Amino acid sequence: MKTIMSLVIGLLWFAASTASAQQRTASETGRYTDLVATLQNDDDINTWYSIADALRRDFDSICGDTFCEGDYSNIAALRFACSADAATGEVGQCVWSFAASDERIGTRRGRIHAAIPGWRCVSPLAPHTTVRELLAALAGAHPLHAPLPRTGATLYDGLSDCL
Repeated sequence: MKTIMSLVIGLLWFAASTASAQQRTASETGRYTDLVATLQNDDDINTWYSIADALRRDFDSICGDTFCEGDYSNIAALRFACSADAATGEVGQCVWSFAASDERIGTRRGRIHAAIPGWRCVSPLAPHTTVRELLAALAGAHPLHAPLPRTGATLYDGLSDCL
């Protein structure tokens, strides 16, 4: 009986220490994660990736007449990423990353010198925007120009302030 009691106490201690370690790990790592990790079903995941593709297409179609004039005529959209609170489903922040290059040829030696800037454009989201609201707002054919929830601003507006 004493051996069984010791075993039960040992198992309870192990379970309690494991739970405590998991709670510490969760609090140390924070509550925000990549928005994609919070998506619960295939439809939402497919919607997110469709939005990302449409954003790249939208940017490519307006780039030459807007942001891609001057020194950097080849700005490329890299990734549209958002953080989300795993517990509440609220979006923390969305950032769209871009890169470009401007190459100059040295006439004396033929060496090519490149300036390679990058931009981190923060999206104009309203506080407490949920993942569901963001997906619904951007799910149309042209998400770059879609009004964001509770702001009226668009992702294009955020780019105008950034690029």
